Amino acid sequence: MTKKIFVTDTILRDAHQSLLATRMRTEDMLPICDKLDKVGYWSLEVWGGATFDACVRFLKEDPWERLRKLRAALPNTRLQMLLRGQNLLGYRHYSDDVVKAFVAKAAVNGIDVFRIFDAMNDVRNLRVAIEAVKAAGKHAQGTIAYTTSPVHTIEAFVAQGKQMQAMGCDSIAIKDMAGLLTPYATGELVKALKAELSLPVFIHSHDTAGLAAMCQLKAIENGAEHIDTAISSFAWGTSHPGTESMVAALKGSEFDTGLDLELLQEIGLYFYAVRKKYHQFESEFTAVDTRVQVNQVPGGMISNLANQLKEQGALNRMGEVLAEIPRVRHDLGYPPLVTPTSQIVGTQAFFNVLAGERYKTITNEVKLYLQGGYGKAPGQVDENLRRQAIGSEDVIDVRPADLLKPEMTKLRGEIGALAHSEEDVLTYAMFPDIGRKFLEEREAGTLVPEVLLPIPEAGGVSKPGGEGVPTEFVIDVHGETYRVDITGVGVKAEGKRHFYLSIDGMPEEVVFEPLNEFVGGSSKRKQASEPGHVSTTMPGNIVDVLVKQGDVVKAGQAVLITEAMKMETEVQAAVAGKVVAIHVAKGDRVNPGEILIEIEG
Repeated sequence: MTKKIFVTDTILRDAHQSLLATRMRTEDMLPICDKLDKVGYWSLEVWGGATFDACVRFLKEDPWERLRKLRAALPNTRLQMLLRGQNLLGYRHYSDDVVKAFVAKAAVNGIDVFRIFDAMNDVRNLRVAIEAVKAAGKHAQGTIAYTTSPVHTIEAFVAQGKQMQAMGCDSIAIKDMAGLLTPYATGELVKALKAELSLPVFIHSHDTAGLAAMCQLKAIENGAEHIDTAISSFAWGTSHPGTESMVAALKGSEFDTGLDLELLQEIGLYFYAVRKKYHQFESEFTAVDTRVQVNQVPGGMISNLANQLKEQGALNRMGEVLAEIPRVRHDLGYPPLVTPTSQIVGTQAFFNVLAGERYKTITNEVKLYLQGGYGKAPGQVDENLRRQAIGSEDVIDVRPADLLKPEMTKLRGEIGALAHSEEDVLTYAMFPDIGRKFLEEREAGTLVPEVLLPIPEAGGVSKPGGEGVPTEFVIDVHGETYRVDITGVGVKAEGKRHFYLSIDGMPEEVVFEPLNEFVGGSSKRKQASEPGHVSTTMPGNIVDVLVKQGDVVKAGQAVLITEAMKMETEVQAAVAGKVVAIHVAKGDRVNPGEILIEIEG
């Protein structure tokens, strides 16, 4: 008796999120869609995860328009997305009316299958999203975020599976985002799930430790019907087993996928060329690395963390951060490392390493986590750390979204005429600052995507200048090398000229005044030297200024909120006194050690 195995390909979402910091553009997806649509996949994962953020933040693409274009180009294939339960695609919990509106619009625009997970495996945070998917007539897939710890047992995962089945899920996915599964552990878990549940089981495993293909085979032998793969040119390492490899491995067996290997190979060659275009986003940490069995960092997180550490000039400290991550995870009660908890734990670990002192700075997200704002921690949190973070504030013991009032009406009012549709309102809801900026730039016709660096010719380097080609400089500053590409020059006005450029792939706008006085990308702020000089330990952006000139503040009072690596942190006054000067405003870029606020005791 044969048992066909169904394949979901991640090439249009998780594969490039894991290897290229989620940078693949829609223009490189559409030309191959006709062939992808003919393969006969059970589904293609095309949306969700970090793609929405990357579209708006870096690529300056409307993620809803991407989805509509893919829906039109793939008429015969189910389209799938990854949804973070009550977090949707953002980094906080949203009210129930936002969750319902988002799911409804995602379904209308083309999503057929919603893979729904919660970073804490707290099923209370899945209920509303599952109900919304079923109301839209789509496939709701309940997800186990797989991890290992003293509290994560087969019995606990099976109990979670039963709860999700009772909520109305159509299938169950084992989401091994970090590549922690081992072959025999996979077999035991799948066997236990199939014995207790009546739903199809999907296996999604990253190949970070080089074990994923073996895990998928053991899953299949023990009853799993579905596997997630990636076309070979975007496979393995922190991505997934190669589609062609798994199809070839199962061919002629009782588990034959029935997919056309030659057609898949043509698609693989197409993406082989595409990957070269994104060489500047290739991470050094995407090969096989069994350290994941200890640090548990997911593939997508490694790629993005490496990119963010590079931006902070601290890539050389990656090893220290990877060693600190398990310690932070232990302190927080063993959350699975998947968005947003992977960012919460990873960023806090980085702060601990950078400061040379654990929890000298505690991010706002860690404070909210310890308060119960993301749901119930799987294990026991460090109570001393909780007291340090939230003081005497109450701990939330209900479903966090139960405390949230409806938001959609308020969000519509805040974004106003910039939103041309309900989808635009939801874009703003996911990312208020970058979403508003995106909509403003769209309105003004000034959307400027990241520049893709030219691919050097074999044996040579890119040539500067030429029509449509950025003028390139390589600059050394104190031993650090930066690649700068000037991509445009604005008209001189009021004695100033705007230059549009990319520094190591990150777009910037700088302004030159007479005598070439540089006032855009470089700061004139002085270095902090007194206790009353408020500064930060990390480069970042000012999210909010909490005080005004003339205010009297206490020592330890929060005076600024900064953002770095997508996480927000309060900057506190070291001394009590009067605010005599403020040198920053919301949106400013700041560097470590600069005087941001002056307090006179």
